[in-house]
Amino acid sequence: MLPIRAVVVIALTVCLTANTSAAYRYCCRRYMRGRLQCSAIEGYSVQTVTEMCPINAIIFYTKKWKVCANPALRWVMNCVDRIRNRAQRIHQLSSL
Repeated sequence: MLPIRAVVVIALTVCLTANTSAAYRYCCRRYMRGRLQCSAIEGYSVQTVTEMCPINAIIFYTKKWKVCANPALRWVMNCVDRIRNRAQRIHQLSSL
């Protein structure tokens, strides 16, 4: 039988490895080429640089896929603003 200290070390190692690999899998490592139409975008999230994610990115979600876009590009931030404004209007209408 293993000592309790060994069991704890093994359990922590497994947990940390699982979390790290899961985060890395969903991480943007490069930007898309080209542009998306804002009307095709259903939502977005923001990725900041971390140990496992090497770039800042806006992750756009469409009906079929997700793409990583460069937040320094004007069209990317215009789409983010449109989505945010649309969400604010919906929120205001639902709170009446």
